[in-house]
Amino acid sequence: MRRRYVVLVLLVFLSVITYLDRVCIAVAGPRMQAELGISPERWGWVLGAFVLGYGAFEIPTGALGDRLGQRWVLTRIVLWWSAFTAFTGVVSNYFALVATRFLFGAGEAGAYPNASGSIGRWFPAAERARAQGFVWAASRVGGALSPLLVVPIMAALGWRAAFFIFGAAGVVWALIWCGWYRDHPSQQPDITPQELVEIAVENRPSSHIQVPWSKLFRSRQLWLIMAMYWCYVWGSMFYLTWFPVYLVKGRGLTEEEMGVYSSLPFVMGAAGNLVGGFLSDRLSRTHGPLIGRRLLGSVCLAVSGLLLLATALTTGKTSGVVLLALGFGVMDCMLPSAWAICLDVGQQYAGAVTGAMNTAGQAGGFVCSVLFGYLVKAYGSYHAPLFVISALVLPSAVLFSLIDPTKQLVRANEAPVAGAETACV
Repeated sequence: MRRRYVVLVLLVFLSVITYLDRVCIAVAGPRMQAELGISPERWGWVLGAFVLGYGAFEIPTGALGDRLGQRWVLTRIVLWWSAFTAFTGVVSNYFALVATRFLFGAGEAGAYPNASGSIGRWFPAAERARAQGFVWAASRVGGALSPLLVVPIMAALGWRAAFFIFGAAGVVWALIWCGWYRDHPSQQPDITPQELVEIAVENRPSSHIQVPWSKLFRSRQLWLIMAMYWCYVWGSMFYLTWFPVYLVKGRGLTEEEMGVYSSLPFVMGAAGNLVGGFLSDRLSRTHGPLIGRRLLGSVCLAVSGLLLLATALTTGKTSGVVLLALGFGVMDCMLPSAWAICLDVGQQYAGAVTGAMNTAGQAGGFVCSVLFGYLVKAYGSYHAPLFVISALVLPSAVLFSLIDPTKQLVRANEAPVAGAETACV
C-alpha cells in the first residue's frame, strides 16, 4: 500500500474518534440535563463553551502545525482532548461542566487544520478533495456511531461511562500516530521513489515555515472564505449539538428512537462527503476548479438551506427526520470543496488558512449553540431556531460563489524568508 494511503487511514480514524467524542454529549444531553438540572438556555452555554474554546485556538494551533509539523502537534491535540473527554464523565455541576467543555474544545482546536496540513504535504493536488472527502466522511461515521454506542452504554453503565470509554480510544490513536507518522514524505521509512515522484515531493512544504499573517489577512479571498464558513457552520452545528435533543423534545421521539434516527443525517453526511470529494476532483480536472470547487459548493449550500427551511415548516416525525437527513447529506457534499480550496489558495500555509476558516465557522457555531436555547425559551418551540439557521445557510451559498480557487492568497515570490515574520504559536 502506498504510504500516503496509510496516512489517510490514520486521519480517517482520527476523524471518527473526533466526532464520537463531540457528539457523545449531544446524545447524552437529555439525561445530563435531567440529572444536573440544566435548563435549555443554560445547556446552550454548555454546548457553546466547547465551540468557544475550539474556535479561539484554531488559528494558532493550525499555524503551529505549519511551523513544527503535524506529527507532534496532532499527538498533543488528541491526548489533550481525550483527557477532557474523560473528565466530562466526572463533573457534578453546571459550572464544572462548562469549564470542562471549554478546555475540551481548546484541546481539540487545530485537529482538522493539521489533518489538512498533512494532506497538503502528502497528497498531490489532483487527490486532495477526495482525501478531504474521506476524512470528513469519517467524521460523519463517528457522528452516526455515537448515538448507536452511547445509548446502550448509558442503559448499561450510565452516561458517565461513555465519556471514559471514548477518551481511552484517543490515547491509543495518539500513540500509533506519533510512532509511525513523519511530517515529510521523504522521511517516511519504506516509501518508494515512485511514490515520491507521484507526490511531487520536491514541491511539498517543509516544517519551520513562517506564516505571513499580514499578507493573508489583506486578502479579500480569505475574508470571503471566513464569511462563507461563518454562515455555513450555523447549519452543521445544529446537527452536532442540538439535533438529538431536538428529536426528543421538538419531534417527540423516545430515547430509543432518537438513538436510531439521530444517526441518519450522519450516514447521509458520510455519503455526501465521499460523493462531494470525488465530484470536486473530477469536475476540477475536466472543467476547472471554478466548476469543481466553487459551483459545486455553492449549489450544495443553497439546496441544503432550502431543505432546512422545509423542515421548519413541517411538524411530522418522519418528514422532519427525512428532510434533515437529506439536508445534512447535501450540505456535506460541499465540505471537501471548501477544505480543498484552502489547500489550493493557501499552499504551504494551509494550516493557517484552514485554521482561519474554521475559527470563523466556530464563531458562528458558538452563536448558534447558545442562541438556539434562548429561541426555544422565547418562542416555546424547537422549530423556531430552524428558520434562523436556514436564513444563515442560504447566504453562505452566495459567498461561496464569490471565492476564486485559482488565485493563491500569497504568491511564491511574496512568501517571507525564514525569520522575516513571526508565526503565531
